[in-house]
Amino acid sequence: MTALWALVVRDVRLALRAGGGTLLAAAFFATVAALVPLGVGPDLQLLARIAGGVLWVAALLATLLTLDRLFQVDFEDGSLDVLALSPVTLEAICAAKMAAHWLTTGLPLILLAPVLALLFNMNTEAYGVLLLSLGIGTPALTAIGHIGAGITVSLKRGGLILSLLVLPLEVPIIIFGAAAVMNAADGGQTALLLLAAFSLGAVILSPFATAAAVRLNLGS
Repeated sequence: MTALWALVVRDVRLALRAGGGTLLAAAFFATVAALVPLGVGPDLQLLARIAGGVLWVAALLATLLTLDRLFQVDFEDGSLDVLALSPVTLEAICAAKMAAHWLTTGLPLILLAPVLALLFNMNTEAYGVLLLSLGIGTPALTAIGHIGAGITVSLKRGGLILSLLVLPLEVPIIIFGAAAVMNAADGGQTALLLLAAFSLGAVILSPFATAAAVRLNLGS
């Protein structure tokens, strides 16, 4: 357990350093959300209606920016081979790296979302649903992206391939997340339940699928 916690702390520190993915993801998320109202125009009713979908798509794209480096640095310097040969199971290592990625990417997006929602004249009751849906759904974005990162770990500049692999699988998250915000007046309960079920399944299965993909790339 101590080794896994040390791995989480290490990955968090790497992501927070200059050139890490945290600031890049947050800046991209904010930029996309800020540009949409400028393109759509000053129609406040329209902005409020599309707010959930826009913020969810922006969160997805921001998450994709940081996925290609999840295993790449460790693979290039040989650290991934050392981790794979350690007494800790590769599945547990993948789960720890997934947790670190969510802490440095998903959590900042959740904290930033209410500020950006002001640009869309979002209804008061939708704020809580937006935060709840992002809290439930962003772990699934990380989990599915984690699998893609494991598959493409041995490919140099595999970011485009990773995005093509991951995007179709993450479409349900966008649909359920945006629907929950759109139906915030009645609590968006059905969409939130579907999002929670999908997210739970992705988070549980991801470490096993990712570990299998990493082993295949390492030839072990």
